[in-house]
Amino acid sequence: MTTHKLKVAIIIGSTRPGRNSEAVGMWIYEIAKKRSDAEFELVDILDYNLPLLDEPIPPSMGQYSKEHTKRWAEKIDSCDAFVFVTPEYNHGISGALKNAIDFLFKEWNNKVAGFVSFGSAGGVRAVEQLRLVMAEVKVATVRAQVYLSLFTDFENFSKFKPSPFHENTANTMLNEVIEWGEALKTVRTKQG
Repeated sequence: MTTHKLKVAIIIGSTRPGRNSEAVGMWIYEIAKKRSDAEFELVDILDYNLPLLDEPIPPSMGQYSKEHTKRWAEKIDSCDAFVFVTPEYNHGISGALKNAIDFLFKEWNNKVAGFVSFGSAGGVRAVEQLRLVMAEVKVATVRAQVYLSLFTDFENFSKFKPSPFHENTANTMLNEVIEWGEALKTVRTKQG
């Protein structure tokens, strides 16, 4: 029996022009690529050009009618685990990220997520909200979290310059994502 490496998507959770999410996403991706215990892929929701949820049938039914939804569903379904890179907008996650999550249901189920967040308060309130959303789509979340401050990890609030200690926290979070991802893979196999 061959085992395949866990496939972890690092999801860039903002589509705003001039966003910081892309630089943060690339940073965590570069850290992840140094590891040999999983495969990592950068997934930018901007590339999927999702409109406001436009499927006529609830996602829990899995009857997608739009090509953009089918393409997004195929990507998420192919992943075993996720790392969400999320800004904090008005004490919450971006509308674009919430919309992208809402398009699907079963493709998220019985997987795990970790978080890299940023904002004036490190993005922790966005992650609190995101944890609730993840629970509803049956995604387990890990405790370890990378939170970055606009005041100390960004020059002029725009050029990403993370403090070096964040790399240790990032690896702790990735360790947990991989451990939980392997465990939940067995759950999906049993249901398969």
